[in-house]
Amino acid sequence: MTISVPLRSVPWQLNAEGQPRRCGVEIEMNGLTLDQASQLVADQLGLQRVRDGRYEHRLTGDPAGDWIVELDFDLLKKMGRRQYETDTLSGELGESAEELLKTLALPLVPLEVVSPPLPLDRLTEVEQLIARLREAGARGTSDTLTNAFGMQLNPEIPSRDPHQITAVLKAFLCLYDWLFKRARIDLMRRVTLFAEPFPKAYVLKVIDTDYWPSQERLIEDYLNDNPTRNRALDLLPLFRFLDEDQVLAATDDVLIKARPTWHYRLPNCEIHLPDWGLYQAWNDWVEVERLAADTERLEACCRAFRQCMSHPLDHWFGDWVVQVERNWISSQEI
Repeated sequence: MTISVPLRSVPWQLNAEGQPRRCGVEIEMNGLTLDQASQLVADQLGLQRVRDGRYEHRLTGDPAGDWIVELDFDLLKKMGRRQYETDTLSGELGESAEELLKTLALPLVPLEVVSPPLPLDRLTEVEQLIARLREAGARGTSDTLTNAFGMQLNPEIPSRDPHQITAVLKAFLCLYDWLFKRARIDLMRRVTLFAEPFPKAYVLKVIDTDYWPSQERLIEDYLNDNPTRNRALDLLPLFRFLDEDQVLAATDDVLIKARPTWHYRLPNCEIHLPDWGLYQAWNDWVEVERLAADTERLEACCRAFRQCMSHPLDHWFGDWVVQVERNWISSQEI
């Protein structure tokens, strides 16, 4: 089944270099073997498979870059790149340890399909790929209690201007409760803290209508309150791209990869459900950018959100989500 819901347009079509913007997509799932998933992706997109290890395949031939299909477990991937000497005790122990780790990991660790940064007009190909994976038996977040799986978007920033970056962050914080409700975040993902909300004090600081910091101050404030990748909108890859030294002075997390993108980690992956697709998370993200691009609407939204946060019962019992849907979501044109 191919999803027919159209993907909405972002307000900024070009990146900081004046080229069409791109977006990477990461989809976590199980229900298929690594070979099955990588062959399906290769067949769908006309790519060639390269085995970089026993748990990671690289698919070449796409002009946008390589696709990756892998088991999302760094230690097992490192072990899978080794060749053991089978006639030695150390080799036999290594193979046994890897087999045990694989047995324990497979029920819990997702298989991940990672796209290269794709031009936005190619995101429809991801929808088609999702449909093929579903037909082949891919399973997602709500299939079992232990499937703490997500789909992550990496929309390329349209500008390095700290004012525009701050505007998108403000818009995201204002719409977070609405996004969270729309995403229907699975209990296991909440428990495992993969995409935590931002601290209240930080939210209040950023949505202040006078908060328009320099790049250095924006990154400093973020690092002081969020020295972790586990945020619904992870800015550490973007900030490392903008100022690597400043970020590395605050965290030594080796998994932070510098890239000029927003790293949106909130959505579940419900790939086994027939009405689920990229369009849900993407179209909700577009609402963030559209609010950020409308200066007057953004300022009014920030003021309204601050007012709501001063009345915790209204905030926690859903009044703000109602206000968002009534006042701060753009019309439904593409």
